[in-house]
Amino acid sequence: MGMIVNKSQCMNDNSIEDPFWSTSSVNRSLAADPAAEQITRAIERDIFRGRLGPGEKLREEELAERFEASRHHVRAALARLAQIGIVVKERNRGAFVRRFTADEVREIYEIREILQRQATLRIALPAAPETIQRLSRINDCYEEAVRSGDFHRIHETNDRFHTELFCLCGNELLVSLIINYMELTYAIRGAAFADPENLDKSREHHRIMVRLLSGTDSWALAQICVDHIQITKEQYLSALRESAEERTPAPRVGL
Repeated sequence: MGMIVNKSQCMNDNSIEDPFWSTSSVNRSLAADPAAEQITRAIERDIFRGRLGPGEKLREEELAERFEASRHHVRAALARLAQIGIVVKERNRGAFVRRFTADEVREIYEIREILQRQATLRIALPAAPETIQRLSRINDCYEEAVRSGDFHRIHETNDRFHTELFCLCGNELLVSLIINYMELTYAIRGAAFADPENLDKSREHHRIMVRLLSGTDSWALAQICVDHIQITKEQYLSALRESAEERTPAPRVGL
């Protein structure tokens, strides 16, 4: 089983920058190797901006030449990308951009919808004013990250916002399952971080969630949480359809 969340991770008093979120083991190791960090960040941006598609092979020699780096640094970068879930490494075949099938995406998101709806329906409304203030501050950090175009900060603050929200359900195991599926879908969700339209929708949804916490309509809050994750699901499925169309040869026209 994946990580089990605890109350100290859910409730961080008034602090936004707690160690669990801002200094992960991946980020600490990246900071110790600037060359590998540069390669990691560049590949991540290429994946999220669509320059590298799902299933595309990442060749060490090409990356070493592109970044004027050693194979050691390239391998370290690919290992870190595999650790955060957007690259897969296959024995005797190399590294590839992680690819989910359409059926896998639909099944994973069906589970996410079930988990998130149930967690949200367990939240006691209206939430305490200090709880709403804490989530508002986290969302302010998310919006600032969006304005600055900082992919990693967008990811961190977005996931922090949702985890803090779902922690209000009071069921730590349920929250752990939600986090596990958030991490599993990083390769799916990440593309939305580079899409201004999707980021605008995301920010609008976050603001609605915060407003609904001050009311009593649990079903409306649960529905917006489910609607919220459809953005990334549909975007990834659309990318898969486009990729399949590109690989399909055009029919020959007889003379």
